[in-house]
Amino acid sequence: MAETQEKAPKAPKTAPGKREDGAPAKGKKDKAPAGAVDHAPKAAEGTPRLQEYYEKTVRAKLQKDFGLPNRHEVPKVTKVVLNVGMGDAGKNPKQLEAAVEELGLVSGQHAVITRAKKAIANFGLRAGMPVGATVTLRGARMYEFLDRFITLAIPRIRDFRGLPTRSFDGRGNYTFGIKEQMIFPEIDYDKVEKIHGMDITIVTSTARDDLAMGLLRELGWPFRGETPQRVA
Repeated sequence: MAETQEKAPKAPKTAPGKREDGAPAKGKKDKAPAGAVDHAPKAAEGTPRLQEYYEKTVRAKLQKDFGLPNRHEVPKVTKVVLNVGMGDAGKNPKQLEAAVEELGLVSGQHAVITRAKKAIANFGLRAGMPVGATVTLRGARMYEFLDRFITLAIPRIRDFRGLPTRSFDGRGNYTFGIKEQMIFPEIDYDKVEKIHGMDITIVTSTARDDLAMGLLRELGWPFRGETPQRVA
């Protein structure tokens, strides 16, 4: 009787891009989802100028001027929020789309549409109706926006006399408004659907207004009646 040959056991199936032990195979990288856009700053671009200035100069000066024993008590900017309110956004979707696109150009990050949380009959608002656009910046993009705003946008404001010193909220955050988006050099005047303003909120890591004001002043913030610091 002929001897039967034993069949070799089948190798276990492994997921594409992985070895049998589950580790990722060399040379294989996860692909980004279709349609995703990578806005993250590349390593080759280096640290934003304003962030480097804060880490090398501002942090030590604030710690000394305010007598802070712990360097972790030194305030820093944690995020910047840009918000455009449009009461007629529901009736003019084209203008809302333009505002979203403009915020993206100004911030370098995709903006989102804000919607009414509840209905207000006197204003003709229904819950869920679009009322504007907003974008929140953190990290490198935040510092890059602040740098561009201080050095490029503010000098384009007509009859500029400084930003108000009384716009702090008592918890270390600073909010102010601008009348038109045309001060940003990224905006093409010929493509503007409607001239509108926006509110900008700077959120800091401190709950003290005096520390937050000292931080912004050292970063070159042009407060009314003061000569702003120059960032090297």
